[in-house]
Amino acid sequence: MVRLKDRYLLVNIIYSDVPPGQVKGFVPDLLLYNQPTSNELRPQLLLKGIRSEVAALFGDCGLGAVDRSLQVKYLSPATSTFILRVSRAHYRLVWAALAFMNCVPIRDGRPCVFRVVRVSGTIRKVEEEAVRRAKLLVLAAKDEMASKSSSSDALGALLRSDNRQSRSLAMLGGPKDTDDIPESGDGGVSASDDG
Repeated sequence: MVRLKDRYLLVNIIYSDVPPGQVKGFVPDLLLYNQPTSNELRPQLLLKGIRSEVAALFGDCGLGAVDRSLQVKYLSPATSTFILRVSRAHYRLVWAALAFMNCVPIRDGRPCVFRVVRVSGTIRKVEEEAVRRAKLLVLAAKDEMASKSSSSDALGALLRSDNRQSRSLAMLGGPKDTDDIPESGDGGVSASDDG
């Protein structure tokens, strides 16, 4: 019997603007990029937005290939994070569609960027990465509040090129190399992820 093989994508929603009616004030810049998403966003709306973007980019053929296995396994509006399940053969189509989405798929959705931060063959590894990233975000925000750094440092911390994140990762007992998605072009999937 053949087992269907899937990939799990951990996606962060990153906002580039301040919500209407909110003043920047003393909120760290890092937290401005990682704002909570509206509670109006439901898994069904997210799937509908992703499917429409796949259809716009790849037509009916791409939509038919992705539609069978596309599923939202986890959605957290508080952390603006979600986990998608898609077939191993077609996860790059979904990744490309996420790259082209420019707003949250709700009525009057705010402009944002959907950033795939981890691709794995098991949901357990993706969940562990989501928890690790949440801890790093809290540590980086505390560091930023303590040092009152500039917004360019916050953006660097968000994109994991800041040295403080490496120190935070080392304090958590993680590896020294913090790149989740290798540059080798294999989409962050190793041979051990083939599940």
